[in-house]
Amino acid sequence: MISSQEMRSLELQSQIPRSTLMENAGRAVYQAVKEKVGLNDKKVLVVCYHGNNGGDGFVAARHLSGDAETDILFIGDENKLKKEALANFRKIEHNERIQFLVDDEVDFDEYDVIVDAILGIGIHGRLNREISAVIDDINKSKAFKVSVDIPTGLDPDTGEAVDKFVNADLIVTFHDMKPGLENFRDRTVVADVGLPK
Repeated sequence: MISSQEMRSLELQSQIPRSTLMENAGRAVYQAVKEKVGLNDKKVLVVCYHGNNGGDGFVAARHLSGDAETDILFIGDENKLKKEALANFRKIEHNERIQFLVDDEVDFDEYDVIVDAILGIGIHGRLNREISAVIDDINKSKAFKVSVDIPTGLDPDTGEAVDKFVNADLIVTFHDMKPGLENFRDRTVVADVGLPK
């Protein structure tokens, strides 16, 4: 088990570039989805925010788009993307295999898989109105739901919902189990992103 604080410290101490960790995380999400649900003839929606969790989502989308029709709903602020997330956003911005959508164009039920890359272990305080509404849309959809690192809205250390959270069918967490995922062990896979054990 590793707390969010310990995870952040480990990432810093490892001196592995954040861009490498982000690439490994996004690829791990892609591989987990491919193994669990397959990607042939699937339609995938990746929902991203402007933090590093969203950056993981951009990487996952890039890999997913090689195997499946992939759309992105970016509900963050492009100006708030940090360096590594921005670099991964730029890599897919003009990728003809990936379509960027705006919120009111999305029919969440037309997707086979929805990837939640909104908020990761850095969640603070209550959810804003847009994130809250998107969580409702994701939860209502018939799609297979995959959360990146931790379901959006769930506290990684306590497992308590800040307000509401994405009811994921699969959680791809990184490096080690988070204490907040204790009750979700049966649907969580731990992916190696290259951090020292």
